[in-house]
Amino acid sequence: MARIGVNALYLIPGGVGGTEIYLRELLAALARIDATNEYFLFTNLEAGEDLVPKQRNFHWKPQSVQATSRPKRILWEQIRLPLAAWRCDVDVLLNPGFTAPIVTSCPNVTVFHDLQHKRHPEYFRWFDLPFWKLLLWTSAHRASRIIAVTEATRADLLRFYRVARERIHVVHHGVDPAFLNLRRARIEKFVLCVSTLHPHKNVDRLVRAYAREKRDYKLILAGMRGFHGDVIDRLIDELGIRDRVTLTGWISRAQLYDLYDRALACVYPSTFEGFGMPALEAMAAGVPLLCSEIPPLREVAGDAALYFDPLNEDALAQGLTRIVSDEALRTKLTTAGRERARSFTWERTAQETLAVLLAKS
Repeated sequence: MARIGVNALYLIPGGVGGTEIYLRELLAALARIDATNEYFLFTNLEAGEDLVPKQRNFHWKPQSVQATSRPKRILWEQIRLPLAAWRCDVDVLLNPGFTAPIVTSCPNVTVFHDLQHKRHPEYFRWFDLPFWKLLLWTSAHRASRIIAVTEATRADLLRFYRVARERIHVVHHGVDPAFLNLRRARIEKFVLCVSTLHPHKNVDRLVRAYAREKRDYKLILAGMRGFHGDVIDRLIDELGIRDRVTLTGWISRAQLYDLYDRALACVYPSTFEGFGMPALEAMAAGVPLLCSEIPPLREVAGDAALYFDPLNEDALAQGLTRIVSDEALRTKLTTAGRERARSFTWERTAQETLAVLLAKS
């Protein structure tokens, strides 16, 4: 039996995007497959007990720090978390949010969702970037083992950090079975984009491509506003399409299921991803997917999506026209998407993650 610590100090409910879904789903799946090992969840003041599975081998260890104060959270992670893990006699510490304590009494296993700060530093605020560079470099080099969520992320770790290949294990995300169970009986004429409004998500190019002609369907942008929210708002007004484009902001899972259930198609225009959870969710839901031709999305979607060059507005506009007008293509993508998505289960993610945690260095 192992005593496994989980560093959830980074988690701000509703504030960290896909990494929150990842942690919640991973913990729930670990609880389903593992009744033997003991888990100790170290949380901040924002994350409540609802994060902790109810099984008897999961233990909540709240810490007196607010993650919304990043400097305080980082200091706590480096100084107080190692002590808390030592007091719980933890055998291995899982760090699912990029960063980890530099010094611990046990091995670190750290999850890297992407290396965006290396690939696209221009998307980071100048005062944030030095911390990303330092903390992720130390986390990568101090980890006994690293989990990369795609082969593309592993390639970036090898390229930028020169980590030994044998220390990096690729473990894909799973998908919530609720998406696979959607009936899709009341499809409406709108294209859905599920994305945080950050610059690399390429939503501004999507809005321009959509506005290029009078389209007979609506565009719904669902997700947190992010750093680029005001830019997108202004662009929608400048193009005169406020009546045809909806920005939902952050929405609940129930609202998200409802949008996938009714969408005619999904578009995911991102110029950079570590994994691309919305693409997998769309496929699982049976929604025809139009997405960027970038390696992580190719790895996830395979032949079950229609692709376009994310830097080419013409290609994006043409893709929108095709996926909305070609019913045979939509039927083909729906079938292929659901079949491919069935292989991405959180149980498999949990099993492979547990194997990494229990491996000997």
